[in-house]
Amino acid sequence: MFRGSYVALITPFANGELDEAALRKMVNWQIESGTHGLVPVGTTGESPTLNENEHKRVIEIVVEEAAGRVPVVAGAGSNNPTEAVEYSRHAQAAGADAVLSVAGYYNRPNQEGLYQQFKMIHDAIEIPVIIYNIPPRAIVDVVPDTMARLAELPRISGVKDATGDLSRISNERLVVKGEFSYLSGEDLTAMAYRANGGHGCISVTANVAPALCAQLHEACDRGDFATALEIQDRLAPLHNALFSEPSPAGVKYAASLLGLCDEEARLPIVEMSEAGKARVKAALELAGLI
Repeated sequence: MFRGSYVALITPFANGELDEAALRKMVNWQIESGTHGLVPVGTTGESPTLNENEHKRVIEIVVEEAAGRVPVVAGAGSNNPTEAVEYSRHAQAAGADAVLSVAGYYNRPNQEGLYQQFKMIHDAIEIPVIIYNIPPRAIVDVVPDTMARLAELPRISGVKDATGDLSRISNERLVVKGEFSYLSGEDLTAMAYRANGGHGCISVTANVAPALCAQLHEACDRGDFATALEIQDRLAPLHNALFSEPSPAGVKYAASLLGLCDEEARLPIVEMSEAGKARVKAALELAGLI
């Protein structure tokens, strides 16, 4: 089962190119800081603006640098099922432990179409598949009955829930049978998601606060929600600041303040405003991170 704090890794750039040295540095810093798992090439990793070679190279570097110390869940989704299968097969060949596969954005399939796409990906590989359900971006929603149907497939192993609906996990747990990993896709409500039966979070904030995010989930594992709440209160201003402008501009600026990488993102994401930068910096200071 996948559980704990998984970081939705940013993809570092320098002068428009993938910064491989910075990526390796970040992977090691994450693991040394206690992060429980790595998720490269998701939304925060700017997957829409990576070309095929960059996408595959990021996964290869992360797997190589992690060296089996923590699980790697490789972003491998697409609204084109054929492309999703290609990326999923590459992730398996590269040594990833699982893939994260997003619902079919833009195409707007019905529930049967969603099921068939995920089944096609499932049938093409031999490693676990985490379903990425994010209706605010994808428009379509994998509803609980479809999630339960998918969970009957042996390698559909969990969900990254970015629905923004804290009641969703309760409704899914009523119909999903067997072991299934419930991972929040939203930092600000991750603790509440844990209280409802969740197992962890695929976190943006963990890019710059890996130790605190890991400690929060370890406290939840112990049932120590008082400690988790203390950490949550410390991180809440940072969660808000990082998303005050389109992501990953905020988290990349925060990473630059920590000396992890340049703040460069790819269009259509633009550099944070000065007001946004001031807010991010203040939140990092409040959390004791700088």
